[in-house]
Amino acid sequence: MNTQPIEELKGIGEKTGKLFRKLGIETVADLLQYYPRDYDAFEEPLPIGQLKENRVNAVAGVLVKPADLLRFNGLMMVSVSLKDLTGSLQLAWYHMPYMRTNLKTGTPYIFRGRVVRKRGRLVMEQPEVYTPESFQQLVHSLQPIYSQTRGLGNKAIAKAVSQALEVRKLEREYMPKEFRTKYQLAEYNFAIEHIHYPKDQQELLFARKRLVFDEFFLFLIGVRRLKEKRADQKSSFPMKPSQEADALKASLPYHLTDAQERTWSEVRADLGGGLAMNRLIQGDVGSGKTIIAILALLEAASNGYQGALMVPTEVLAKQHYESIVQLFTEHEIAKVPILVTGSMTAKEKRLAYEKIRSHEADIIIGTHALIQEKVEYDKLALVITDEQHRFGVGQREALGAKSGGETPHVLVMSATPIPRTLAIILYGDLDISVIDQLPSNRLPIKNCVVGTDYRKNAYSFMAKQIAQGRQAYVICPMVEESEMIEAENVLDYTKTLKKELPSEITVEYLHGKMKGKEKNQIMERFAAGEIQVLVSTTVIEVGVNVPNATVMMIENAERFGLAQLHQLRGRVGRGKHQSYCIMVNCAEDGDTSERLDILNRSNDGFYIASQDLKLRGPGDIFGMRQSGELEFKLADIFTDANLLKTVSEEVNRLLDDDPELEQEEHLELKRHLDQYLQNRYEKLNL
Repeated sequence: MNTQPIEELKGIGEKTGKLFRKLGIETVADLLQYYPRDYDAFEEPLPIGQLKENRVNAVAGVLVKPADLLRFNGLMMVSVSLKDLTGSLQLAWYHMPYMRTNLKTGTPYIFRGRVVRKRGRLVMEQPEVYTPESFQQLVHSLQPIYSQTRGLGNKAIAKAVSQALEVRKLEREYMPKEFRTKYQLAEYNFAIEHIHYPKDQQELLFARKRLVFDEFFLFLIGVRRLKEKRADQKSSFPMKPSQEADALKASLPYHLTDAQERTWSEVRADLGGGLAMNRLIQGDVGSGKTIIAILALLEAASNGYQGALMVPTEVLAKQHYESIVQLFTEHEIAKVPILVTGSMTAKEKRLAYEKIRSHEADIIIGTHALIQEKVEYDKLALVITDEQHRFGVGQREALGAKSGGETPHVLVMSATPIPRTLAIILYGDLDISVIDQLPSNRLPIKNCVVGTDYRKNAYSFMAKQIAQGRQAYVICPMVEESEMIEAENVLDYTKTLKKELPSEITVEYLHGKMKGKEKNQIMERFAAGEIQVLVSTTVIEVGVNVPNATVMMIENAERFGLAQLHQLRGRVGRGKHQSYCIMVNCAEDGDTSERLDILNRSNDGFYIASQDLKLRGPGDIFGMRQSGELEFKLADIFTDANLLKTVSEEVNRLLDDDPELEQEEHLELKRHLDQYLQNRYEKLNL
C-alpha cells in the first residue's frame, strides 16, 4: 500500500496538504484512488465557421495585429480578433493583462475555450493558448477533471496525481487469474494509471471496468460474510405483540396504507419469531416508513427492552425526537425517548448516557454518535437505521455490538428506489419489505422541465409562493466556480438570488464542505422558517423534513442521475400544500430531454429507477454519478447493473467453493480483503 503522507510529494507543503485533506486525501494511496469525476476530451481544431456555440472548441490561427487592452466598468480585458476563410472570432481574456505581451503577431497558435455569442459576434472567452506541437500531443486524449476545493484547482490535483503515479509502489495483483481471464480485466496497476490518464475512451472503459469489478467484488464478499454470520441467528430479545403499539396505530388520525400494513405485519412477525430480524424497508420518499419505525420502537419498549434509531443528520435526529415526544404525549404513552448527538455539551451527554445505562430511557434517537460515543445500553433489542446507505455494513454491525454481545433485531430504512433485482444483491444480508403506495392525503408534486430562459419566471413564481408563507430549495451541482466545469454553483447562485428576489426574502446557502455546526444551524433555521430560500448542493438529499417547503428548483438537472433527482424532489410535497419541482435543463441534446421527461411524467421512484436502468448504456459514465451513496467511489449500480449481477454470481460461486479463501490461488485476495475491511473499520472509528 502507498501509505506515505501526501506531503511527501514534491510541491505539497503543510498548507496544500490541509487542502488535500479537506478532500479526504491523506496518503498517496488516497490520491491514487481519488478518481476523476469527468474528462476533458481534446479534439482537432475547427475552422471558425464550424465552431459550436456554448461548447469548448479549439481553433488554429496566426495573429495579424497586436492584442488590445481595454478597460470599462472596472473590468480589464485583453481582446484580439482572429479570422479565417470561414469567419471571424473575438478572443477575450478578463483580468489577464499579461496576455497582451505574451501573444506575438505572426506566430501560429491553437486557442481552446468556450465559444459564446455576444452582441451578434462569436467570442471565445478565457482561451488557453498552445503551440501547434504541444496541442498535437493532447489531441484525442482525455484529460482528467477532479472534484476540487477552494485554493486547490484541477491543475494542482492533476499534477499531484501524475507525480504519485511516478513514485508509487506497484501493488501485488490480488484478483484471481480465473476472473481476470474470464472477464478480460486489466491488471490492477494498469487500471489505476489509466483511470487518471486514459489514451482514449476505449482505454478508459477498460481501466474502469476492472476498478468497478473490484469495488463490487469486495463489497459483496463483505455482505455475503455478514449474511452467513447472521443466518439462523437466535434472538435473545423475543417480543410479544404490544397493546400500546396496537392502541397507537388505532388512534392515528389516518389509516395505514395496505403496503404499510403488510410491512408492519412482516416486521412484527420478525420481532416475535425467535430469530434476529435483519430487514430492509424500501419505501419511496413520503411513503410512511417512519410510523413503522415508531411502532417497532414502541413494541420493543413495551416488551421491556431499548430501541435505537440512527439517522444521517443532527437536524433529522432532533425532528424525529420531537415528533416522537409529541406523539407519546398526545397518546399518553409512558415510554421515554432521548436524543444523542455529537454537538451536545459534555454535561448533556453525561446525563443522556446515564439515563440510557440505567434504562431510564427506552428509545434512543441520534446520529452516528450512537456508535462512536461512549454509549452503554441496557438490553438494546432493536436497531433501526434510516437511510442505511449513509451508514455502511460495518456501522450497522458496530451498533449491534453495543448490545453486550447479544444480537439485536436490525431494521434498515431506505428511500433510494433501487429495482428489486439489484436490491436483493446489494442488501443480500437483509430480508426486503417494499412500501409501494403513497398515503392518500399526499398531493402529487407538479413537475416541469425548463430551459435556462425560464429562470426569471421561476424566481417570480418562487417569490409568489414565499409571499403565501411557503419556502423553497434551489439545488446546484457545484459548491463554487470551477476552472473546468461549466455548471451553476452554490456561492455565486446565492448572490444572484439575493439580487433577483425581494430584499425581505432571506436567502442562505448550504454545502457539504461547511463545518457540521454551521450546517446544523442553517438547516435548523430553514426548518424553523427563518430562511425562505435555501441554495444547496445535494447535501439536503436526506436529513431534514420541512413540510412548509413547496418549491424545489434544480439547476443543471442534466448533470444528476434520475434516482438522485427523484430523491431531491422528495424534499418537497411533505405538507398539506401543493408542491412544485422545476428542473432546469442546461443541455440541448435530445437524450437529456428524454431522461428528464421520465421525471416530468412520473412521481413513482421505482418506475423512474427501472426506466433509468433501460436508458443508461455501459458507456454512460460521464457527468454526475447516480449512486454515490452506496460506498462506491467509481461504480454506479444503474450504469453497471449487468456487471453487478455478474460479480454477485461469481462471489457466490467462489465462496461456495472456498469459503475461507484458503486455496493457494486465493491467498492474495484474502490478504487484500482483510486489508480492505480493516481500512473501512478504521475510517468508521470502530
